[in-house]
Amino acid sequence: MSYQFITNAKLPTRHGEFDIHIFENADGQEHVMLTVGLPVANQTEVLNQQDTASIEDSQTSKEALIPLIRIHSECLTGDAFSSLKCDCGPQLNTAMQAIQETGCGAILYLRQEGRGIGLTNKIRAYALQDQGHDTLDANLMLGLPADARVYDMCGPMLAHVGVDSVRLITNNPDKVAYLTEHGINVVERVPLLVGVNDMNAEYLATKRDRMGHLLDKDFNTALHLNR
Repeated sequence: MSYQFITNAKLPTRHGEFDIHIFENADGQEHVMLTVGLPVANQTEVLNQQDTASIEDSQTSKEALIPLIRIHSECLTGDAFSSLKCDCGPQLNTAMQAIQETGCGAILYLRQEGRGIGLTNKIRAYALQDQGHDTLDANLMLGLPADARVYDMCGPMLAHVGVDSVRLITNNPDKVAYLTEHGINVVERVPLLVGVNDMNAEYLATKRDRMGHLLDKDFNTALHLNR
């Protein structure tokens, strides 16, 4: 599926100012990229023509050029309503703050709610979780995939700002594998364990034990650190 850049603007946030870029696919679905220290649309050509010899004098300088990237799928309940059932809101805000502090990076905010099953089905799955089923089994009981997310929009979004190497903020090895398979050099995986609480510890354990996410074994320590 093809993706088209639509427009961009400045976006001040409590973490700092980002450039916000809007992309649209052939079905009219919108995806968002927030960037710091990366070229906006009318600057890309200038950036690609720069002589980078002067900044390649040291390993430190080269590492500083590799942007910090977070691929974040939409989570209305966590991102907007501060739900304690997941860690999505804290992950998004921590990534935004880290990218501002680094001075070079992007949030790829993908419109695929509920690991790709949509908001209504996500709430149906929540109702099953309320009955004691875990996040994976709840999806399967509804006849839905455990994870329906896709990442085919990431390549075009990163290419738009001239990025082909990243430091990727993720606990999900599938994201690393997808970018690598599609020609993006993942120089470093940056773990992100925030927002752990008594309401989502089992959810995170399921992601670790049944879905392959790279999370710490000791959630008691994580609970302590995040209170």
